[in-house]
Amino acid sequence: MDSLVAHKKKDELLKRLEALDSLLIAFSGGVDSTFLLAAAHQALGPKILAVTATSVTFSKAEQNEAEAFTRERGIEHILFRSDETGLPEFRHNGPDRCYYCKKHLFEKLWTFAQEHHIAYLAHAANVDDLSDYRPGERAAREMGALAPLVDAGLNKKEIRYLSHEMGLATWDKPSMACLASRFPYGEMITEEKLAMVGRGEAFLARLGFRQYRVRYHGDVARIEVMPDDFETITNSQNRRRIIEAFREIGFLHIALDLEGYVSGSLNRALQRESGNGE
Repeated sequence: MDSLVAHKKKDELLKRLEALDSLLIAFSGGVDSTFLLAAAHQALGPKILAVTATSVTFSKAEQNEAEAFTRERGIEHILFRSDETGLPEFRHNGPDRCYYCKKHLFEKLWTFAQEHHIAYLAHAANVDDLSDYRPGERAAREMGALAPLVDAGLNKKEIRYLSHEMGLATWDKPSMACLASRFPYGEMITEEKLAMVGRGEAFLARLGFRQYRVRYHGDVARIEVMPDDFETITNSQNRRRIIEAFREIGFLHIALDLEGYVSGSLNRALQRESGNGE
């Protein structure tokens, strides 16, 4: 990575942000949204508002970290309970699930923006997100949300590098995503199933794993961790503890994916259907 290029992109980002008179940021507390919020705070000071949707599809730990960050920086922050599980399109979990969920979310965010007399709304997509199937990005565009990190040409590696330079604790935070992304398309999503996945991932976190996914396949939990963690997760003590915990959660079979963690791995089914898969 070229650090000079990264700094030029950050300068471009700040320039674009400074041109706005006020901004609401969809803030999850992840790597990208924390970097965007910190940059916006630097550029706009008190003329920003962070809004975080709380939901069964995200962990309580993520919410706590988002709250801590805004509190430490003195950034106005609103939390609200989203209700995407009430959307039929979300529960039925078709390929466009994320589109309907994000459209619903941005409708709520615009309401907050209007109530606070804020002219612009932004989310934290980066250029790497454009290479995967992400219907939520289409919803964001249709709803008039800005994508400042994309506009500045910033990718994930550059965002982590710049976050580290800015002293943001999230610079090496593992990538996270909505728990609904753990379900194959067509698998009905319920709060009970989301809770099972959430409990499984929380258990892996307690064992010390940093990057992981628990993919839901009915009675089967397919665990993804980094290949470097294979030896650790399969040692006799961890293997026994995981089996016992996941059986208690409700899974009958527990499998380790030999490929390891792959972001968006369930999207391969869509590639196969379109004739572009492996």
